[in-house]
Amino acid sequence: MELVTSLPADTPLRQVAQHVRRIENLGFDTVHISETIRDPFAVAALAVEHSSTLTVRTSMVVAFARSPMVTALAAWDLAGFSGGRFQLGLATQVRGNIVGRYSMPWTDPVAQLRDYVSAVREIFRVFQEGGELDHAGTHYTFDRLQPYFNPGPLDVPAPEIWTGGVNSRMCSLAGAVADGFVSHPTNSHPKVLAERIIPSLTAGGRKPRLIAVPKMITGKDPAAILAQREAVRSELAFLYSTPAYRVALEVLGLSEVGEELTVMARAGDWARLPAVLTDDVLDRLVTQCTYAELPEVLSSKYASLCDGIALAVPANPADDRVFAAMCEEIRAAAASAP
Repeated sequence: MELVTSLPADTPLRQVAQHVRRIENLGFDTVHISETIRDPFAVAALAVEHSSTLTVRTSMVVAFARSPMVTALAAWDLAGFSGGRFQLGLATQVRGNIVGRYSMPWTDPVAQLRDYVSAVREIFRVFQEGGELDHAGTHYTFDRLQPYFNPGPLDVPAPEIWTGGVNSRMCSLAGAVADGFVSHPTNSHPKVLAERIIPSLTAGGRKPRLIAVPKMITGKDPAAILAQREAVRSELAFLYSTPAYRVALEVLGLSEVGEELTVMARAGDWARLPAVLTDDVLDRLVTQCTYAELPEVLSSKYASLCDGIALAVPANPADDRVFAAMCEEIRAAAASAP
């Protein structure tokens, strides 16, 4: 079972080193680097430099905001710099952000991402083997890469390419072209994975590695769990107000909750969103348990569904020793699972 955590998106660059060292010392295998308010490749470079065993995976680079060539060059450098510990995660983002935040065109995101991945792989091939660059796809054409601009081969494998997404078409695409797939926090409930995500991933006959990113509330004791509930309630209420993120609500028979949240969001009624996720709804959506209980809970809920699980680091560093021991128990439970 691959243990993954995300570097907080707002981590200042000067603090990346200490955060990454802590993550590595806690026993994680992989750190995810997001793209929200920081450039993911700059953060990934620091994460690589200040770790020795961690896999550093972007989760996710906003693909359509940059040319595949720009992405390929950054990923190639990080793969070489890390000794093969860097993995490239790519995703589409949503139309509003691509058009309004990045001023880039939006057409058919599934077809475009398919072509994007294909283009990056072809660029990687020419970096490694030399020769002519020749990619003519549905959205991207590359037919020029003089030796002067070719960074040359690596002595490690080309970076793996991972994707993420929510809807069935994006999951099916991952099954066809990606080395791995990172599920969204809103579609990482075990029932959603079993009924929606995995069938779509495997529809074409192959299954990329799957990392679940469930929203969970955990801590060393019940008081620590209780202290987190309102923050999680607020975050999920915001996420589920977006229609594209309603999959879990639909699968769990809570569609009316999503509809109410969307109406309120469109009216700008942000302050009242959390109240829509009542305690009963929150309990159905979110796993809540202590660190001592978590290895058994994860083994029973997720071991047969995914290849890795994302966990948040303890809010209080004083809990690190207990948390690290729990990580070892999770691995042991996963290894002994039938």
